[in-house]
Amino acid sequence: MKILYVLEHYHPHIGGVETVFKNICEGMAERGHSVKVITTRLPGTQKKEELNGVFIERITTPAKMARYFFAFLSIPKTIKEAKKSDLIHTTTFSASFPAWLGGVFSGKKTIITVHEVWVNMWKKVTEKSRMSALAHNFLEKRIYSLNFDKYVCVSNATRRELVKQKIDQSKVMTIHNGMDYEHWAPEKYDGKGIRKKLGIEKSFVYLGYGRPGTSKGFEYLIKAVPLISAEIKNSKLVMILSKDKAYEKEYEKLTMLIERLGIKEKIIILDPAGYAELPNYVKMADCIVVPSLSEGFGYTCIEGCAMKKPVVASNTASLPEVITGKGKLVNPADEKAIAEGVTAVFKGKTDIFPEKKFLWETAIESYEKLYKELA
Repeated sequence: MKILYVLEHYHPHIGGVETVFKNICEGMAERGHSVKVITTRLPGTQKKEELNGVFIERITTPAKMARYFFAFLSIPKTIKEAKKSDLIHTTTFSASFPAWLGGVFSGKKTIITVHEVWVNMWKKVTEKSRMSALAHNFLEKRIYSLNFDKYVCVSNATRRELVKQKIDQSKVMTIHNGMDYEHWAPEKYDGKGIRKKLGIEKSFVYLGYGRPGTSKGFEYLIKAVPLISAEIKNSKLVMILSKDKAYEKEYEKLTMLIERLGIKEKIIILDPAGYAELPNYVKMADCIVVPSLSEGFGYTCIEGCAMKKPVVASNTASLPEVITGKGKLVNPADEKAIAEGVTAVFKGKTDIFPEKKFLWETAIESYEKLYKELA
C-alpha cells in the first residue's frame, strides 16, 4: 500500500506522539509499504529526505504559531500526495484538517489517531485564558465532527471520552501504543552512580519527570513534598522537567511554587535526560510519581512499571488502564492523596496490579489490518 501520514511534527522533533508515529511509519516501511510523511520543517532539517525507509517532506512555516500555519500551508501538498496514496493517516490536532481535506479531494479513506480528548477541559489542563480555552474547545469539537472514516484511540479511556462527542461508535476503536520493553529492561541499568553524584545515596527518592504542562499535575506533587517530608524524614523529590520553550511559563510557575513553599532543600530539579540515559534515573528512584490530570496513554507510568518500580499514579484517564505491578492509584489534583501514596510505598503497603504489556508489534499489526480493511 501507499500510505500518507500528515503529522504536525515528526522525528527529529522529540515527544510522545512523535515516538508513536516514528514506530508506526518505520514499522509499515519494514513490512513493505510505501510510506510518505508530510510534516513541519524544523530548523536544521532537510526539506525532503528518506529516513529508515520513510519518505519525509517538510513544510516551511513561520516560527511563531507554526502549528496553526502548518494546518493551512500543508493543504496543497497534502491534496497532491493524497491522490497518489491508498489512504491517509493523521492525528490530533493541527494536522487533522489538511489530512481530512486531502481525503475529501482525493476520495481516499482517512484515519485519525486520537491521543487525548480535552473537550470542556482546556481551561483546567492548560490554564489558557477563558477566551482561548473556549476557542480551543470549539476547534477540538470541529475536528471530531469532520467525519473521518476511522477514529483510533490510544486507550479505552480516550475512546470512552471520544464517543461522548456523538461520534458514530462503529467508527471508533482502540489500538494501544507500543512500548520498547528491551530499552526499559531494568537489568540493563544502574542508578547508583546518579544517586552518588546527587548526594542522595541514603535518601528515599521519589521521581517525577516529563514536560511541565499543567495537565501533568506537577504542582500537586510539589505541594505534597512538605507532607511527605513530615512522614519520611530522609526523602528527596527528584524532578526531570522539559525546558521546551512552549512550557517556559509553566516551568517558571513550578520553580516559584518551590520557593514560596520553602522546600528547595527537599527537591532536586534536573535538566532533561536523553532517551538513552533516562532509564538510569528511573532505576535510581525508589518510587515513580505520575500526578497527571489527564493522560491519553501514560508512557511515564508504563516506563516506571517496566523498570519494576512502584508507581504512584492519578486514578484518572488511562492510568488505571496501564498501571501494572506494585503501585497506588490516588485522587488527581490532590497533594494529600499523593503524599499518602508515596508514604504507602515507603512502608511497603502497595497494591498489586495485573501484568500487562503493550507491544509495538501488536500495535503495528493492528494498524496494518485496519489499513487493509479501508484501502
